[in-house]
Amino acid sequence: MKILLTGANGYIGMRLLPALLKSGHEVVCAVRSEDRFSIDQETRAEIDVIEIDFLEDVKHGKIPKDIDVAFYLIHSMSGSTTDFDELERKTAENFNAYLAETNVKQVIFLSGIVNEKELSKHLKSRKRVEEILYEGRFNLTVLRAGIIVGSGSASFEILRDLCEKLPIMITPKWVNTKCQPIAIRNVLQFLEGVIGREECFNQSFDIGGPDVLSYKEMMQKYAKVRELNLSIFNVPIMTPKLSSYWLYFVTATSYKLAVNLVDSMRVEVVSKDKRLQDLLEIEAITYEDAIRMAFAKIEQNQVISSWKDSKVSGRFSKRDLNKYIQVPSYGCLKDHQQMKAENPEMALEKIWAIGGENGWYYANFLWKIRGYLDKFLGGVGLRRGRTNKQNIYPGDALDFWRVLMADKEEKRLLLFAEMKVPGEAWLEFYIDAHNVVHQNATFRPKGLRGRLYWYCMLPFHYFIFHGMLSEIVKNK
Repeated sequence: MKILLTGANGYIGMRLLPALLKSGHEVVCAVRSEDRFSIDQETRAEIDVIEIDFLEDVKHGKIPKDIDVAFYLIHSMSGSTTDFDELERKTAENFNAYLAETNVKQVIFLSGIVNEKELSKHLKSRKRVEEILYEGRFNLTVLRAGIIVGSGSASFEILRDLCEKLPIMITPKWVNTKCQPIAIRNVLQFLEGVIGREECFNQSFDIGGPDVLSYKEMMQKYAKVRELNLSIFNVPIMTPKLSSYWLYFVTATSYKLAVNLVDSMRVEVVSKDKRLQDLLEIEAITYEDAIRMAFAKIEQNQVISSWKDSKVSGRFSKRDLNKYIQVPSYGCLKDHQQMKAENPEMALEKIWAIGGENGWYYANFLWKIRGYLDKFLGGVGLRRGRTNKQNIYPGDALDFWRVLMADKEEKRLLLFAEMKVPGEAWLEFYIDAHNVVHQNATFRPKGLRGRLYWYCMLPFHYFIFHGMLSEIVKNK
């Protein structure tokens, strides 16, 4: 079948794409920016990619007419605390308009469980999107899921941050809310399983794992699997705002996502039926096994996608990062250092492995302090790390940087700062034909405050950047 995959560079889309290709489907991926589509060359050769921003006015003829099935995997919860429901409404309406020009037979929408009378703003928005999609000129299949457990998922990574870093937790009352977590592997099985099945047309199904747990029980079971000592104490006085700040400072989540998550966590998300599980004969994976599977991927460095790589996890969620690829010179302050590498291949591997667990090779404690300061000021901090230890793609998050260019053949890595700074900052590494490693820090200050910031940091920049480059060129 010919399948349209929207949200192809999102957490679910990146997991679903290889599964669809393995099953022999012809896949057309719809993304906002092809340059930020983090896939290898082999996969890129097997698919077609089209650039569509579903928030913009409909541009006719963008989607191939002969599409059989389309996946709707678009959401806006992470990017806003106020108007994401309006953004989601507009996106769904534009999607319907685009699909009206095709011969599509079925649309598959991954939504959230909406069985309670009182819903959060996020779940209300998801339900409204479902209603809009039902108005489209196609057969709709809706899969309603709760918490998705898998390496790189927002829910799992937040849970992981909490349990791994806090042996003692003072938690708000929403930790007693019940939910029904589902393994990412099961989600993919459901998504693939309903393709082309007429008995699933114009139907909405709940999907979930076999365990109904409170968030507190989820943390306790996580600690059990990981063999961690964990004590949890509930307090009734923690307001939603305080809870949001708590998640924001302790975990890698953005504040906007933390606000929306806390709002949703007061609502039970428990499946009401098993019709689809019985129809597709899918064996539900337990919560504890889902955690073990996630860590098997992490330990083997096989994490395909992470919510942290989404642009909404950073400072410039509504900006086009492509315009920052050309590093400016006018009105900029620069630190340029260069050193000859005895082993340029090793130096390149070090550049490609920078950040995350590997750190920044020199004065890591200062990088950590800068990360804590950034988090305190409302920035992203260092907790995002990096998705893969060896591979880097344009658009990836890398600590408090965003990857703009990662061309190993050109031996060039360009990063753009998403930390809180009074201006705009770039960090560039490249190796020239003479095996000289160049390291450029460029800062375009915003007013007098930006210039004062640069000159105050200049002494630190000198020995930090010099020490970092020295470690990169070392032949060991």
